[in-house]
Amino acid sequence: RLYVTVVPDWSKYKKGQVIDLTAVENGGLAVAASDMFFSPMNNLIMPDRAVSMGDGWETRRRRGPGHDWVIVKLGRVGSIKKIEVDTHHFKGNYPDQCSIDICHEPNHSVDALTWPDISWTEILPRTKLKADTRHFFQGELNTVRNASHIRLNIYPDGGVSRFRVWGKMLSND
Repeated sequence: RLYVTVVPDWSKYKKGQVIDLTAVENGGLAVAASDMFFSPMNNLIMPDRAVSMGDGWETRRRRGPGHDWVIVKLGRVGSIKKIEVDTHHFKGNYPDQCSIDICHEPNHSVDALTWPDISWTEILPRTKLKADTRHFFQGELNTVRNASHIRLNIYPDGGVSRFRVWGKMLSND
């Protein structure tokens, strides 16, 4: 195994170009999740579509109150334009709903311990999801500000194969 921090070549992108800010190849990094019982959170930001349920992020059935969530540090601070939540392969165990929050904390370590202390802004209210479907959100997004981190909340639990966040990076240097 090789453990590295991806450092993309930002010069290949033009300023204002829309890219997937969460993609691992663009420096995205899943930093915290409420549950990783069946599969790791980093599967959400891998390239291409998932090849199976095990290639996505799946939580165990919740027995108590609450919901599951995952936080992704964007590869670059940016202005979000479109989001994809893909439940590909998840037919009986997809989340019923999702919501999405952002924060702008580029100089702050947002992780499993610090996330409750961060001020989050909801950009997508609780929205119904379907099984085995690519869900795209653009017009539904509330005022989209610059973000350094994004939190996908799923209600109550389940599996998501990919999470894409397209936006314009603030700078490419």
